[in-house]
Amino acid sequence: MDRLHGTGVALVTPFDKKRNIDFAALKKLLQHTAKGVDYYVVMGTTGESATISKEEKKEVLQFVLKNNSKQLPVVFGIGGNSTQEVLNTLSETNLAGVNAILSVSPYYNKPSQEGIVQHFNAIADVSPVPVILYNVPGRTSSNLSAATTLRLAQHKNIIGIKEASGNIEQCMNIMKSKPKNFMLISGDDLLTLALYAIGGVGVISVLANSFPVIFKNIRGAVRQNDFRKASSEQFKLLEINGPMYEEGNPVGVKFVLEEMGVCHHYTRLPLCSPSNELKSKIKKILSRK
Repeated sequence: MDRLHGTGVALVTPFDKKRNIDFAALKKLLQHTAKGVDYYVVMGTTGESATISKEEKKEVLQFVLKNNSKQLPVVFGIGGNSTQEVLNTLSETNLAGVNAILSVSPYYNKPSQEGIVQHFNAIADVSPVPVILYNVPGRTSSNLSAATTLRLAQHKNIIGIKEASGNIEQCMNIMKSKPKNFMLISGDDLLTLALYAIGGVGVISVLANSFPVIFKNIRGAVRQNDFRKASSEQFKLLEINGPMYEEGNPVGVKFVLEEMGVCHHYTRLPLCSPSNELKSKIKKILSRK
């Protein structure tokens, strides 16, 4: 699974003014991000998967596969808070050409750790491609503990975790005791270098939509053991990161992409256009780059 080392970009889903999927802009986004990323992540949270229909998700996946000029690996988001519904989606989805699925820990119903284990084992048992766990307590209201992650890591079809808890101690506990080939992947852009430093293999990133080359440079510097240079690159993201989430993800990053001429800022309700205050803040930051 070393093809999934480095930077995976959690692709936004571009929309036109009527909030239909803008496939021309999506093609432009694929070309833009290919300058620096190592693989594509389709239909993660940043792709607004919560407001995109099953049919649209399949259309976006097939479009990415057909317009993947560098033949980068593709990870597809299939997760939810109903285990049976996730299993149904797996059986209904053509995963030919997909390298792995990214599956979020169940949200809203707040299962026990044992419930989380049984949920992911059920998915991994039937998934035709490997499974990457996704722990994001800020969205799910439950944490996938290090102990639970390590239990799940024993499943032959579970190959890694996108860790977005922001808890470095938890990440260190995973790294210390995980199976050799189990991948620890940062789910927080600003912790990319920190997780590389403790043995993580990379990041699944929001900001790589806009700044793919910065992430390429971080990884390149880490490979050369040049952590001063890697830190310098990581710090370039420090000021812009906060505003990305002030009014919901991907509101901020879509506006950055609009400023770059890649796609429009449009999102689907309940996410709405960025406020004038946020636009002004982002423009000021970009003007200093």
